[in-house]
Amino acid sequence: MKSFAAVFIFLLSSITVLCQTPSKAESVLVNGKKLYYEVYGKGQPLVLLHGYTQSSKSWKAYVKEYEKEYEVYLIDLTGHGKSEPFKEDLSIKSVAQDLNGLIQYLKLDKIKAIGFSFGGDVLYQLALLNPSLIESMITIGAVGTWTINDFPEYLEAFKFENRAEFPWLKTSHEGDEQVKGMMQQFKNYSVELSDEELQKIQPEVLIMIGDDDEGMDLEEVVRVKNNLPKSDLWILPNVSHGAHEGETKAEFILKSKAFLSKK
Repeated sequence: MKSFAAVFIFLLSSITVLCQTPSKAESVLVNGKKLYYEVYGKGQPLVLLHGYTQSSKSWKAYVKEYEKEYEVYLIDLTGHGKSEPFKEDLSIKSVAQDLNGLIQYLKLDKIKAIGFSFGGDVLYQLALLNPSLIESMITIGAVGTWTINDFPEYLEAFKFENRAEFPWLKTSHEGDEQVKGMMQQFKNYSVELSDEELQKIQPEVLIMIGDDDEGMDLEEVVRVKNNLPKSDLWILPNVSHGAHEGETKAEFILKSKAFLSKK
């Protein structure tokens, strides 16, 4: 990845809160944990998932782009936003199980989805957990197998005592207990996708990465692309982790709509 500072500057810049009113917003108990979600627009369900230490607020600037065609669900994943703080060690599979429980509560039989970073990692696990649920999905800066232990400089900098250096934490989450939980659980961030698991994923997948995102090992990107039954790869030049943000946002909106609308 880019330097630690560069990635988190991106995260700060992406927390854009607009004055939009959801048609529904509530917290529900799923697998013994409180999860929060908001709904906008009408149409086929489209789920937008945020990155680690972000919240659903990071997608609010995009709602207006999708709400005329989709019923847009903004979800605070386990331990984030207005959802309950972490009660157990971070597990991407467990977060996907919680998300699947929320989707069952919402009685959604088919969805389309976009996931950034952590949200993309969760989508791959959700596709394995509930194979017929997702029709198509876009993952941004999320692919394959990796562990945070490969980036010791992140672990060293991203500690609770340094929380003031990351001001979006205060505006995106419910309080210090939740922030402490996320920062403490960062050391457990690990995800694994075998060739066999990738080959079982049924939805069509658009893998989106920036070519300056050093966390995306090209050999791993090729392995994932070669093993996903139905996938496209979109590599953006001179772009880092947040490939859907900034100067590439307009292009991302156009391409994401075209991809999601395919029959």
